[in-house]
Amino acid sequence: MNDQHIPDGTGAEEPYRLVITPERAGWAYSGLRVLDLAPRQTHQFETGDEEMLVLPLSGGCVVRADGQEYAVDGRASVFSRVTDFVYLPCRTVAEVTSLDGGRYALPSARTTRRLEVRYGAAEDVPVELRGAGSASRQVNNFCTPASFPTDKLIAVEVLTPGGNWSSYPPHKHDEHGDDERELEEIYYFEVDREGPGYQRVYSSGPDKQIDVLAEVHSGDAVVIPFGYHGPSMAAPGYDLYYLNVMAGPAADREWLFRDDPEHAWIRDTWAAEPVDPRLPLTGAGRKQ
Repeated sequence: MNDQHIPDGTGAEEPYRLVITPERAGWAYSGLRVLDLAPRQTHQFETGDEEMLVLPLSGGCVVRADGQEYAVDGRASVFSRVTDFVYLPCRTVAEVTSLDGGRYALPSARTTRRLEVRYGAAEDVPVELRGAGSASRQVNNFCTPASFPTDKLIAVEVLTPGGNWSSYPPHKHDEHGDDERELEEIYYFEVDREGPGYQRVYSSGPDKQIDVLAEVHSGDAVVIPFGYHGPSMAAPGYDLYYLNVMAGPAADREWLFRDDPEHAWIRDTWAAEPVDPRLPLTGAGRKQ
């Protein structure tokens, strides 16, 4: 094991299955908690100095905050549909009540600006098919600068069909410039049929030394303080899901990154290849 790879269960802190705070990660902004709830179980918490989302990974829930109540339909699993979610601002007391039991991700970003509690409908989530051929993947852009306003937080879901690569070409966002923003990133994984997946992270400069090649399973996380990351590899027969959580110091909340120049040419090959016909794997409607 390395400091960046957090296998399922090793980052637990009661009552959460996984806790990644800025302090634990050794950075300043990005965070993630994963919560398992039994049927009709309620969890109350305070957001403190973080803005958060309540994002069902499985199951539905009711979210209460600031005198408002939202029924969140959720989903059977991350491989069954695109989900609705709720945004919670900093300095908020919130309650999440599971309907029939489930697992809930709470992506977060440290902030000082307080926005309003809001609901995000599954039908409003932009679904993007990115790449081509064996680099085809689906990106659910549910909390990007273009799709959902927050102060610092950016979060997306990526679904990669078995045998494909995503987060490819490898890219980085660890400096501030005209075409890049400094963003700390968390990858949280689920793998269909409980198979393996793989994640690569490597150095992007003399002072940014990192070397990760991790076999990942459902419930695992990888934290990326800097460096090129990718590919994320789905083993043949096992569809791969990951939740990306990002935040950084820039005031403009731009999601800008640079490809590894050794591999940037790969993007030019996509125009001649079709998108994998298995995509999209999910949509806002429910699978029968």
